[in-house]
Amino acid sequence: MFHRIKSFLAESREEFKRVNWPTRNEAVKMVFVVVAISAVIALFLGAIDYFLIGLLEKIVS
Repeated sequence: MFHRIKSFLAESREEFKRVNWPTRNEAVKMVFVVVAISAVIALFLGAIDYFLIGLLEKIVS
């Protein structure tokens, strides 16, 4: 069993060496894109929620 774990860890280490990691600048750009898209989606969903709450209040009252 320990041999399998050791083999798995060794193979994982080799696989990590083959990964093409992004540069720091690329990673920062990707983070900004994700944050911007998340903000746009949050604003969109907030606007829909605000509209539906107003509509529901008009229907109920």
